[in-house]
Amino acid sequence: VSDQKPLGCWSVKHGQIITCPVVCNFETHEYIAVHDDKVLRIWKNKDINLDKVFKATLSADVYRIHSLSNGGPVVLFKGGGIRTLDVLLEAPQQEIENIISDEVIKWSEAFTEGQQPVLIFATEKDGDFFVYVQKLKMNSLHKYKLEQQELSKPLSFTAYIKNQMITLLCLYSNDAVYKVLIPLQQNTEEEEQILSKSLLLNLSVSGSVLKGTSFVVLDKDHIAVLGSLAASGEESKECLTIWNTKFQTLQISKELPLGTSGQLWCYEEKFFFTHGKVLTVIMYKCETSSLAAAVGKLKDSQTPDVSSFVNWNTLGDEELVVSFQSQQSVALKSESKMTLRSKRNAVAKVQPDTVSVGQLLLNLKDAPTTVFEDELRQLMSKAQMPDFQATIGCVITALINRCKTNPKYYPRNFLLQIVQTRDLSYSLCPDLMAVALEKKDVHLLQICLQRFPDIPEEITYTCLKVFLSISEAYLQRVDVNLESVICYIDIEFNNKEVKTEIVENGFNAEREQDIWDTKITKETHLATDGEFCPVGPQKAALLNAVLHSAYSETFLLPHLKNLPAQQAVLFLRYLYYLYVKCSEKINTTLPGIRPPTINQIMDWMCLLLDAHFTVMVMLPEAKQLLSNLHKFVRAQVRFYSELNKIEGSLRELQRLNHQKDPHTYSIEVLELI
Repeated sequence: VSDQKPLGCWSVKHGQIITCPVVCNFETHEYIAVHDDKVLRIWKNKDINLDKVFKATLSADVYRIHSLSNGGPVVLFKGGGIRTLDVLLEAPQQEIENIISDEVIKWSEAFTEGQQPVLIFATEKDGDFFVYVQKLKMNSLHKYKLEQQELSKPLSFTAYIKNQMITLLCLYSNDAVYKVLIPLQQNTEEEEQILSKSLLLNLSVSGSVLKGTSFVVLDKDHIAVLGSLAASGEESKECLTIWNTKFQTLQISKELPLGTSGQLWCYEEKFFFTHGKVLTVIMYKCETSSLAAAVGKLKDSQTPDVSSFVNWNTLGDEELVVSFQSQQSVALKSESKMTLRSKRNAVAKVQPDTVSVGQLLLNLKDAPTTVFEDELRQLMSKAQMPDFQATIGCVITALINRCKTNPKYYPRNFLLQIVQTRDLSYSLCPDLMAVALEKKDVHLLQICLQRFPDIPEEITYTCLKVFLSISEAYLQRVDVNLESVICYIDIEFNNKEVKTEIVENGFNAEREQDIWDTKITKETHLATDGEFCPVGPQKAALLNAVLHSAYSETFLLPHLKNLPAQQAVLFLRYLYYLYVKCSEKINTTLPGIRPPTINQIMDWMCLLLDAHFTVMVMLPEAKQLLSNLHKFVRAQVRFYSELNKIEGSLRELQRLNHQKDPHTYSIEVLELI
């Protein structure tokens, strides 16, 4: 998630619907999905097509699959029946009992307690809510009825097990959270016990009421609630809140202006939720609950120190920095902490090893430019591993934040120095490239594209569009690294052609005259013939940086379709030029430092044609280019087809040479038939 790169993507056939969340089997490292309620699919990372993976059709509809880290997956059916995956796979068509009759399952969760799996699920029927607890190994099932709440009903559930006691938390429609205790050890065989509940938390503070949609437990004293917070007479706003249940206080609230799906997940001290069209991941760390901290938090006007590793400023936190504890007291941690520090207004010249990095950057917020940059350089020089990278990310974030508040400030050389000398990533400083695009700092963008392994496809496309739109005259005045193009590009000096050596690879010019016209008119530089580069060396170097950037075709193609037609044709001409250049060499490798590879060139050509083929067919200026490209590729295919025909003879010749004495000199004539 931090790299924003998809590791795998699988899809079902058209008309099929995945009907419950996909889970991972931690024991076998396999994925498990159910589509159309009854069809079970199991596959691994190396599998590509879901049609060819394991398939089993079950006898009943599946509600949810729960994966336990040390107990294997557990399957809950809509009728209340439960099976472990191993038992289910032994006989997929086995009959599944219907336990809950007309009730509808609203929520379920699985736990491991004392080496045995425990599954709990809640159901609803005619306004009444029931809770079922089943211990799989003992095959014991207990049913409970939730005590009714007048004029309100439960909207969401969560639970945890501690000391043989299930704590079930229920978020009700009256904006309150209730707690229900269920003992795991039950000797009674009563069919239906009534569960009493106690009020845990009222979701209101200072006249504002939170209409929660989902919530999770963080620790014994804190819960996180996702919902809409509204004061009387004001418009409600979606937000993520964290509450202290011990002291009934709101610890933190973050507005989510782009909206959410209403779902909130929590895993290994990280929140997961959708914000607009992005998945936001926020690290958190709850300190030990105390009354002083709870009360102090309400009075603290400082922006809470919560960091998101995906789109760091998605939550509108312009002063976002990663907090660190003092190096003298504890080891630095790159995860942000929800700490209770007050903001200092005065700029204090303090050493980085005596305060946190986050506090130092806050102190430098209003410092003069020279003091600000000097302190940041000292901070980088004193940063220690293993948190050096996170410290550098904080430094860049501080520089970018100052650029945003002061449009005239842009420390180009400082940023270049950091990016060129440090191993950074896009996720560590995502706003850096956005500011560079705004300033049209093509040199910094070139370095970022070459060095960052995790640039989102949208940013890669934006860089490509900017590079293609900038004039050659402007690029000649700016600094661009030409190492990737200087050894092969064909340019002119004083109207004199300077060309690299041509070694024909794949066809004879005279023999292929009817396939590809190789005559080149020297008086005119027709970019469509692939002989001369259609762009200048500066623009070529920038485009090469784009070709080197990692991408996923699924995510890049929608953006590439928005590229203006004229720019798409120009880019295709440059790719065709590179393709011809590669084909001139026996090893299809361009000379120079970090030139594009033949695979990168071909992949981008295919992507561009997929995105713009219809438009290019209609454009008169692209017609000759497509024709030449087609002829050249056809010639290459014919050449490799001829090579395939003599492949067996060449291997036999190699085998005969190995059998002979290498010290004996001889001349032989071999006839290939």
